[in-house]
Amino acid sequence: MSPLVVFLSVCLLLVFSGLVFFVVKTEKEKKKSRRLAVITGQKVFGEKQSNANQTDRKRAEIAKKLKDEKELSGQKKNVLGERLEFAGFQSTDKGKFWTWSLISWVIGTCVSWLLGAGGIVLILLSITFLFGLPRYVLRFLTNRRRKKFLEEFADALESMMRLLKAGMPVGEAIAMVSREFGGPVGEEMSIIYNEQKIGVPMGEAVANAARRMPLPEMQMFATGIIIQQQTGASLSEILQNLATVIRGRFRLKRKVDALSAEAKASAGIIGALPIFVAVGLYFINTDYMILLFTTQTGKMLVAGSIFWMCVGVLIMKQMINFKV
Repeated sequence: MSPLVVFLSVCLLLVFSGLVFFVVKTEKEKKKSRRLAVITGQKVFGEKQSNANQTDRKRAEIAKKLKDEKELSGQKKNVLGERLEFAGFQSTDKGKFWTWSLISWVIGTCVSWLLGAGGIVLILLSITFLFGLPRYVLRFLTNRRRKKFLEEFADALESMMRLLKAGMPVGEAIAMVSREFGGPVGEEMSIIYNEQKIGVPMGEAVANAARRMPLPEMQMFATGIIIQQQTGASLSEILQNLATVIRGRFRLKRKVDALSAEAKASAGIIGALPIFVAVGLYFINTDYMILLFTTQTGKMLVAGSIFWMCVGVLIMKQMINFKV
């Protein structure tokens, strides 16, 4: 492989990595601003609220306190440990994660080598199987866990509200919810109850849960618990309002998914069409298509096509991925 091809491949990889990093960082900043705006009760576009009462100021102070605690905890733990907690694992399972990463690297590299990959292509595939694929699986598990959590969280809040109205203490209501609900909701409520039993204050326990499950709904739940402890407000009313908000957001998400289904289907067809056309032409006229894989110019064209296809798919995903 000529030095020019290696140089062009490395440049394309660096450009693509920089683009992905920029998009991910922008999305994280938007999520962070949106979450803080939801917690503090401010508008997303930064409009000033007039005649703020004492409760609003306390809510803003508590939200800032939660944010500071989250940043402090993020400094104590590395990024991998937090990602493992987001996916439902323990932060101490880093050894298992790297073991599975090595297994993925060995299997992926061997399969790529048997299929005829070599040189810079084999190196890039090895890096992908070692660092990219395991983190993609971890991100998939995290998104699935958060989705399942949101599906049951509103029912859990309403159950807790009924228990509080019946006269049960907050800690016992959380314990009852942890026994009645399974999945991520039961796990998080069980952790909150166990932390409270060993002496951790309720506010700190729910703040830790909000760090493990960084969703606006969980942040609002933690804020409501802390406000109730500091001001003595009616927690059952807070939980009822929060459950109503969560159900409304869930309905809005489904409505957005229904309205954007056509755009997502069109994007999928546009992204898959070049692949189907290339496979069809390969079987119809093999001598015509084989030049792309046997000649140096053809390999460069295939590499450039794959790169720009990935860029196009990423741009289409950002265009149709509506945030609620």
